[in-house]
Amino acid sequence: MPQDLPPSGGYEPVQYRRNLPTRGFRPAYYFVGIGLVMAYGWRNFFLGQREKHELAREKMWARIHLIPVMQAEEDRDQVRRYYADLDREQKLLGSQSKPYNSDRFVRPTYTAMPTRTTE
Repeated sequence: MPQDLPPSGGYEPVQYRRNLPTRGFRPAYYFVGIGLVMAYGWRNFFLGQREKHELAREKMWARIHLIPVMQAEEDRDQVRRYYADLDREQKLLGSQSKPYNSDRFVRPTYTAMPTRTTE
């Protein structure tokens, strides 16, 4: 029985690759696109941080400028409470006691003292 041999001139080349067009852009274009998106995001982030710091600074200065108004309101409240206490004392006792050395209003101060500790 004769042996099979390849045809003279050899076999045809086997096409193992498909000649398909590449889909999408080159990888470098994707890299540049992602870089641009990230740069835009970082820019917005830094602008937002700057705005946040500016608003915090503005809020701080607004509070600093409102301190005298708030202090005056607190003083009026203290005086109102003081005279309400005097009126209450007048109604309960029929007279006013003089626990202070002068009639001038002095804001009450409370000092927090630590308790005595024995060692």
